[in-house]
Amino acid sequence: MRKITAGLFISLDGVVEAPDQWHFPYFNDEMGAAVDATLGAADTLLFGRKTYDSFAGAWPEREAAGGEDAGFAKTLGDARKIVVSNQELEFTWRNSEQLEGDLVDAVTALKNEPGGNIALSGSVSVVRQLLAAGLLDELHLLVHPIAVRKGMRLFDEGETPIPLKLISSETFRTGVLNLVYAPAQSTGRGTYDDAKIHLPQPEQ
Repeated sequence: MRKITAGLFISLDGVVEAPDQWHFPYFNDEMGAAVDATLGAADTLLFGRKTYDSFAGAWPEREAAGGEDAGFAKTLGDARKIVVSNQELEFTWRNSEQLEGDLVDAVTALKNEPGGNIALSGSVSVVRQLLAAGLLDELHLLVHPIAVRKGMRLFDEGETPIPLKLISSETFRTGVLNLVYAPAQSTGRGTYDDAKIHLPQPEQ
């Protein structure tokens, strides 16, 4: 079964909206390598419409310009790109298509197709739905040391907790944390009485 990974730029207070307004001062070679490890290693990219429009409005031109990032732009262009939207879409960026049918059913079928990794960048609403459905295998969070204080957070209000387990962590020179999570089993119910056995005991 194919693995689905999602990568997000996120602030210390959980904001994921409009990272172009606060993210770039923290971008360095370490972060570039982390992004490439997610997007560059996938042969299929899954997008929400807004994130797709942002990518399609920038990366084809960067590939054509032949600059330092043209190689990465070509990798994105060559990948299969699937866009989640309720509106009928027309595409100019090569290898782009619209997801057909119910998101959970379609992505479940996509995971069972032959192929390499499936990656998401941004696309918060899609990430939320895949997490809730248990279809996301890894959540890559690049936590920036800034409190943005306004904008959409990664996790919205809901009734059901989503337990995760940390599978790797790295600190970049900029202070950004590269945290990778995977789904976890429910932690169950706990009380203070359960926790206090782990508290330091006073010396006798």
